[in-house]
Formats: sequence, structure tokens, C-alpha cells
Amino acid sequence: MFKKFKYFLIIGFIVSSISTFAQNSGLLSIDRIYSGEFTQQFERNIQWIENGNAYITIEQSNSINGADELVRYASKTQERTLFIPANALKANNKSLSIESFTLSPDGTKVLIFTNSSRVWRSNTKGDYWVYDLQSKNLKQLGSSFDASSLMFAKFSTDNRYVFYVHDFNIYKENFSTNEVTQLTTDGTGDIINGTFDWVYEEEFGKRDGFTVSPDNKHIAYWQLDATETGTFYMINNTDSIYSKPIPVQYPKVGQSPSAAKIGIINLETEKKYWIPLEGGERENYIPGIQWVNPDLLLIQQMNRHQNRLTVWSYIPSNKSLKKIYVEKEETWVDLGYPDISTNNWGNNDLPLVDAKASFLRMTENEAWRTIYKINIATGEKVIVTPFDYDVASMRTTDKKNVLFMASPTNSTQRYLYSTDLKGKGKDKRITPQEFSGVNNYNIAPNGKYAIHTHESTTNPRTVRFISLPDHKILKTLVDNKTYSEKLGSLKTPEIKFTQVTTEEGITLDVRMILPVDFDASKKYPVLFHVYGEPWGQEATDTQVGLWNIFMAQKGYVIIDMDNRGTPALKGSAWRKSIYRKIGVINAKDQALAAKEILKLDYLDENRTAVWGWSGGGSMTLNLMFKYPDIYKTGIAVAAVSNQLIYDNIYQERYMGLPSENLEDFINGSPVTYAKNLKGNLLIIHGTADDNVHYQSAEILINELIKENKKFQMMSYPNRSHGIYEGRNTRKHLYTLITDYILAHTPPN
Repeated sequence: MFKKFKYFLIIGFIVSSISTFAQNSGLLSIDRIYSGEFTQQFERNIQWIENGNAYITIEQSNSINGADELVRYASKTQERTLFIPANALKANNKSLSIESFTLSPDGTKVLIFTNSSRVWRSNTKGDYWVYDLQSKNLKQLGSSFDASSLMFAKFSTDNRYVFYVHDFNIYKENFSTNEVTQLTTDGTGDIINGTFDWVYEEEFGKRDGFTVSPDNKHIAYWQLDATETGTFYMINNTDSIYSKPIPVQYPKVGQSPSAAKIGIINLETEKKYWIPLEGGERENYIPGIQWVNPDLLLIQQMNRHQNRLTVWSYIPSNKSLKKIYVEKEETWVDLGYPDISTNNWGNNDLPLVDAKASFLRMTENEAWRTIYKINIATGEKVIVTPFDYDVASMRTTDKKNVLFMASPTNSTQRYLYSTDLKGKGKDKRITPQEFSGVNNYNIAPNGKYAIHTHESTTNPRTVRFISLPDHKILKTLVDNKTYSEKLGSLKTPEIKFTQVTTEEGITLDVRMILPVDFDASKKYPVLFHVYGEPWGQEATDTQVGLWNIFMAQKGYVIIDMDNRGTPALKGSAWRKSIYRKIGVINAKDQALAAKEILKLDYLDENRTAVWGWSGGGSMTLNLMFKYPDIYKTGIAVAAVSNQLIYDNIYQERYMGLPSENLEDFINGSPVTYAKNLKGNLLIIHGTADDNVHYQSAEILINELIKENKKFQMMSYPNRSHGIYEGRNTRKHLYTLITDYILAHTPPN
């Protein structure tokens, strides 16, 4: 016993000594990365009030238990006042943990969301409590229902009612009497009212599926019919001695979408009817609806191919339906416009301008992504951004101007710009020159204030409250000074940006992280990190993670490159060229760019590794199988091995329908080329991945076995697409990835 105790003392001393040495020498380790030593601060979520002249946020009280409370800040002065104290937010002598909150339209009541549970990727089920600022009373909504079972609660504008979703149906609760009325009765799980199925949430960002008219007379809501949607079963093998199937309604590519329609509930009579949109419920998508005024609803509809967007106006009083705008593309019409400066994914509402007489729409019908203004009554179009560069994303408007994100000369960065709504052709950069890198803005409704976020490869994330348009800093919210000091104690690599032109004349942005103590006379192993699909840009002027610094300390050159098809600000043709060519054109661009960049004297073309996650995992497989002479080692995490098993909205948007061009799906799928594997391959997948199913890994494994190809694989039980659930999971994952790279692509 004593010998064993002595042994552990010695081991503990050695581990402690190694850790101390690493800290003193400025070196990272996996243990240090996941020790909590390097912790960044993030700003709290806020709710703008008073049109942006003030905001409310969640803070912890100074009491012993540090319970949540709501605090109000005046935007102009940053004066702090207590909005709701923590001791007022107690139920059954227990403080509420505030996950999110909204104010009633008149600002007299606060709706608090707590005790949430996960639905797909987000925690959208939970409990709702209402605090009355006048009576100081706190009470729960839907108290007769099971805990954590309400969704998307919201007030009527007169504060008489609260509406919410429970078990796929919409309910109305009288706030004074607590009387609950069920407004829809056919929700079953196959019939979905007021919320969405898996694929609408994943690919359109839709969660909240109903909206109340400003005069409280109508509810407009989505109903999805998923009765024809196939069920995919994941298997939980670890939580019981018997396995448990986990069903997910998941429409695979080529399979019929859920039928979608928009219903109107008359809140005075509680009668319902459907808006008769053209084209059929199952062959069209409805990614957005919004009230313009009490008697005008805008509806966005897309066809199955997602290359036509129609905007309808609907008037409930006379049931008039009018087509006011149609946008067509030979490839696809974008709704979400994925961008490194976008923080409002899922909000598909069209920005309203000109006293709500018009809306704004970004299009790619020309050479560049452009903002147009469309008159709701006439359909007349006016170009708002007639510039020879891409708009990355829209922010907000005032009576005269629209604010938008762009970076005309450097696609790796983002800045805030302003232009006149009349389209006079003049633009003005709002972001000061000292904030070089990637910027983001949460702008107040009145356009006078914003929360400004900035980061770059040389500056950790910082957040400040500013006034607009002068960009004056009123308060620093997050400076991450401690984190910066921690980084400053490390041996950090040089990071440089360049471009590489392939033999086909395609020029790619390149971000290169050089080894610590870089010596150009030496040869270094190369680690390519890839994504390469329309939902991600990697070679950006943003923070590099601790793991990248760690690998640079180990002696690796780490390279990110953005091929055609990625959402870089290089024109519509750049982004749309990948149509029906995912897995082909993007992989070719990456490989030919790697071929060119490996000509640098300090890069060892015989020690090359590539890795990626999700679409990047698919890219990794395609590169390993199609270009085995370039890439010697690969790690594919949560990869789509066969495009025919992914979801229909995403894959059909960029690839078409298998019934029309099956060969494109086959040509782009890594499994088609598995027989060409020469190098070292590690496959990693979570068995509870509801996005890219574990099926994908097994299909690939079967093909590799058939071709007698050697590989390694790691499955993570009951982990989703992000592979983070469970104690120590991320540390284990990155230890595995690191060890595999070190073993098969060793540094000097």
C-alpha cells in the first residue's frame, strides 16, 4: 500500500513539474488548453428597449448565491439601474435562472424563459414566468403542463393574453384569469403547428413558428405535415442494458419535404383557415412570414429547387393574396447569406423601410451581391448598393440610410458601411481604421447605438458599446485583458495572409500559421485545415484557437484556404460556381492550391496532413481519395461520405435533385473514390449525430473494407454533430487528433 502511495506521489510530482515547466516555458499542452487557464470573456445578451435608447441585460446579484437579476442601462450615459432585483424572481424559495427574456409591448411585464431543454440544436422548450413591473407579482404560465414543455411564449400587444406552443399545438392563456384555450388541436408530431421539423430548423434556421398581428386579431402560423417524412433511427447503447432507438424525422436528399402551409387564426372567433399559395404544399418551402401592419402579411415562398423566391402580400380583412416580388437564379437563391459577420441566422424577415412601404432584399442576380428596395404596393425595384463589391450582410436602417457589412478590398475582413436608401451610389465606411480585422455589430432599432465586436489574428475578441455614426466608444464591455496577458506569456506563431493561384488561374486566399521560432531554411510538416462548402469561410482575419498555437509550437505550418463556392466576398460567380459541383470543384481548387503552395522551400511535401469537420470532413475524404499523392494523412470528423444520405434542403439547394442529375451526387461523394486511398486515414463520428448520421461513417467503412484499405476510426457514443457532450469529450477528441498527426506526420 505504501509503495503504491509513494508511486502516485512520484507520478503526481512529475506531472506537476511538467505542467509548471510548460507554463514557465510559454508552451501549451492539451492539458493546459482544457484546464480552464485560458478563459475568454463574452458580452451578455441584451434586449433593446425604448427604441434603442436603453437596454436590459442579465447580471448576477451581489448576494451570496449570485442569483440572476435584470439590469437597465441608458444607452447615452450608460447609467445603470436595477430593473428587476434577484429577490423578486423567486419561485418556491428558489431563484429563477434567466436564460432569456422579453418585454411586453408596453414594457410593463417581463417574460422570463428558464429550465430549458434541448430540441435539436437549441434549447427551445422550457418554463415561462411573467413578472409584472406594476404589481410586483411573479407567476408561471402553463402551470398545468409538464415542466420544460412550453415554446416561444409571447404577449398580445394589449397584455391580455400570452400565446405559446405546447406539444405541437398553439395555446392562448388569459393573463388575468389563467384560463387556457387550445387554438389548434391537430398537432401530433407528424402534424406540427407553430414550430418546425428538424430540417427547417437546421437549414432555414426556423424555430418559432407563429406570429401575432399588431392589433391582436389574428395569428399567422406554420403547419408542417411530416407524415411522409422518413424516420431515421439513432441507437443509444450506453444508458441501459437494452439499446434504445432514437427516432428523427429526417428527409434525405431526393425525398419529399414536409408539406408546409400558412394558417390564419381569427382570435375573436378562434376559427382557422389556410392561405392558398400557388405550387403545392409539398413542393415548396415557406422560410419566412411577417406582419407589416395589422392587415398586411408578407410571405416568402421558395420552390423545391430553391432557385425561385416569391414574396406574397396577404390582407386578412378581404383575404387578398398578391404576388409582389419574384427572384430567380440558375443556381440557387440565398436566404441566410452565411457570413463571418452574421449573427442573426434564422431571422428571415425582410427589413422594412420607407415607413414600412418597402422592404430590402439582397440578391445575386448581378456580378455582386446587392441590396435592392422593393415597394410593397407596386413591386418597383430600386438598387440601393450600386457598388462594384459584395455586400456581406445587412444590419439596420434609419429613415435615410441602410447599414451593411462589407470589405471591398480584402475578403478576409469585415467592416460596417452606410449608404443612402435612395441608391445615390455613395458609401461611407463607419468602422474606424484601427479596427482592422473582422467586426460585428448589434445595432439599436433607432440606429444610434450598437454593441461592436472586433477580433483579428493579432487581437482577441473585444466588445464595446458605441454611438453611431461617429463610432464613439461609450463603454468597454469586454476587453479580455487577462486572456491577452495569458496569450502574451506564450510562445506564439507569426500569422500571415497571402494568396495562391492554381494552374487553372484560380486565386485563393490563404491564412498561414508559421511554426514558433520559424526558420525559412528548414523544412516543416504541413497541416491543411479545410471546409470548402457554401456555409463556411476559413481564411479569415480572426482569432486562431489555442490548439492551432499548440500545433505551431510543435513545429507545424497550419494552412487555411478558401476555394470557389465558399462565401468569400469575391463576386457571385465565385460563390455560385460550385452549383452541382460540391466535392468536385472545391476539392480540385484545394488540391491544386496545395500543389502550388507546397513549392515553398520550407514546406515538406512528404509530410502533409489534412483535416476538417462536417463539410470539411467530406473535403478531407475527397482530398485523400482523389489526390493521394498530395495528402499523406487525413482526419475526417463527422463527414458526409455519400451526398445521397444528407438532408434534402441543404443538398438539393446546392446540387439539384438526384432524379435529374444523379451523376453529380455520385461524382461529388467521397465514397465513390475510397478505392484510391493510399495514406493514413482516421475517421471520427458521433453515434448520436442527428445532422450527419453515423450511417455515413459505416457506409464509408464498408467501402474501405471492400477495397481492402487500412484505416483507423473512433466513434463517440451518444455524441451529436459537435462531439462535445459528456465529461472530458473535447479533450479526448483533440488528444486523439493530435496524437494521430504527430504519429503519422511527425515534426522535426
